[in-house]
Amino acid sequence: MDIVIELLKAAFLGIVEGITEWLPISSTGHMIIVDEFLKLNVSDAFLKLFLVVIQLGAIMAVIVLYFHKLNPFSPRKNSHERKQTLSLWGKVLVGTIPAAIVGVLFDDWVNSHLYNYVVVAIALIVYGIAFIIIERINRHKAGELLTLHGSPEVSSSHSLSTDEYRPRHSTSNIKHAAHADTLNISQDSSVSPSLQEDTSELYAKVITLDEIGYRRAFFIGCFQCLAIIPGTSRSGSTILGSMILGLSRTVAAEFAFFLAIPIMFGWSLVKVIKFGFSYTGLEIALLLTGCIVSFVVSILAIKFLIGYIKKNDFTVFGWYRIILGIVIIALFLFTNNPF
Repeated sequence: MDIVIELLKAAFLGIVEGITEWLPISSTGHMIIVDEFLKLNVSDAFLKLFLVVIQLGAIMAVIVLYFHKLNPFSPRKNSHERKQTLSLWGKVLVGTIPAAIVGVLFDDWVNSHLYNYVVVAIALIVYGIAFIIIERINRHKAGELLTLHGSPEVSSSHSLSTDEYRPRHSTSNIKHAAHADTLNISQDSSVSPSLQEDTSELYAKVITLDEIGYRRAFFIGCFQCLAIIPGTSRSGSTILGSMILGLSRTVAAEFAFFLAIPIMFGWSLVKVIKFGFSYTGLEIALLLTGCIVSFVVSILAIKFLIGYIKKNDFTVFGWYRIILGIVIIALFLFTNNPF
């Protein structure tokens, strides 16, 4: 019975990891709350390993969902598409460099000095406010463009510059208009849904992964470094930085997913090496349970997030982070835990 209870705990932690790893709401903040009410009956060293290694399940979900897009050797791709895929991996590796350096240099110091509920709560609240502010600025930009040029929903034809309006579904049209000063957008099914789904397409400078560029990828990686501060959220800091640097919401989210692959694989390997390779049967069962559950839940979470941000912005996640930060502070104050 005790083994079954521990496996159920591991499964629940896998659920929390699978949801919070991809939504910009901080897996660390949620793990702190969960740890107050549900504790695995394992050593502290194994618990730290467990919480990192179950992220492999989450990463496998990204690989499965985006396997074709990430596979440069797919027989369904032509030579140009293979080059684009290899270029995407190059950008991912460039974006990984800042976080890898910062993680190696400062991880032990961060764990010793910043891994407490005060820092986590402050990071949750600060980045929650940042998401709300950024989205309000973006909505203002979108409103200005619609006011200036009118909506394709109303008029049958508008003349907008390619830098001002670049609907997600009409990338091919934009390429054909590369030598023109303006792009005439007619009212058709390829344009109208983009306004209804993702208003970030109205003002974003980058609406496809191919447009990111190595320089921008490196700076996005610098924003990912902020995730070393507990409570920040790796996906949250990366998505927020990407949007500040001009990426649309959908592209920002997908690139954040891809940046996680080398970082999380590498970090899991480091934790395994530090812990050693001697495990009990129960520990192996806990790791497998956490990874499998995290994998399944991550697939659902990623699909939900991509579908959600096509029609909504990140404001709700900002408010959620603020509320969670307040809950964490209240939880520790009322349980008489010291700062």
